[in-house]
Amino acid sequence: MASKRSPLARKKGKKYAERKALVVKSIYPVSEAMELLPKLSTTSFDGAAEVHIRINADTTQADQLVRTTVPLPHGTGKDVRIAAFVPDDMIDDAKKAGAALAGNEDLIKDINDGKINFDIAVASPKMMKDLGKVAKTLGQKGLMPSPKAGTVTDNVAKVIGELKKGRIEIKMDKQGIIHTVFGKISFGPKKLQENLEALMTAVKEAQPSGIKGEYILTVAVSPTMGPGLKVQL
Repeated sequence: MASKRSPLARKKGKKYAERKALVVKSIYPVSEAMELLPKLSTTSFDGAAEVHIRINADTTQADQLVRTTVPLPHGTGKDVRIAAFVPDDMIDDAKKAGAALAGNEDLIKDINDGKINFDIAVASPKMMKDLGKVAKTLGQKGLMPSPKAGTVTDNVAKVIGELKKGRIEIKMDKQGIIHTVFGKISFGPKKLQENLEALMTAVKEAQPSGIKGEYILTVAVSPTMGPGLKVQL
């Protein structure tokens, strides 16, 4: 008897097809989506919960670009390594706040040597001129500190603390879609819902002046590996 599974399900395997069969609605309320999401993961490890938000934006227009930050109530579940580019007198405070690396010319030299052992970079405004030497390298990896992302600041210790607790940057790509992680599958429905709701509130509050009318077109969530589902706005 011929298989009735779709080509996509056949390509991704039996486990994926089994999880896909659990998605019986075209769209789900947030609470139902968060109950179902952990059941859709096809991995044995604790994968991430991802959200994909399609924005009604013309990405060629500067006044329609979405970019903001949000402190997730329960963090992302990932321990981020932070590098702080600061003057000598701020190094100790940065390390006490949780920076894995803190320094100035020494860190810049490491980057020039191809040593990039961090996930996020923060910098004091005084260091931005020196960081120009490695701006291209950091920019290509999405690691260049930026005032818009809140990672260029006079209060480096405070920002490091917020990032360690789960503050994330939200940024739209060239296709007008925001892709980001809002927790771990193991968080369970309640924590995932609280994180997602905080994230969606931040996205709504960041609506650019140039986008008139309908702003958010669709919201979908998925595990790192597994089928996704649409969520009601």
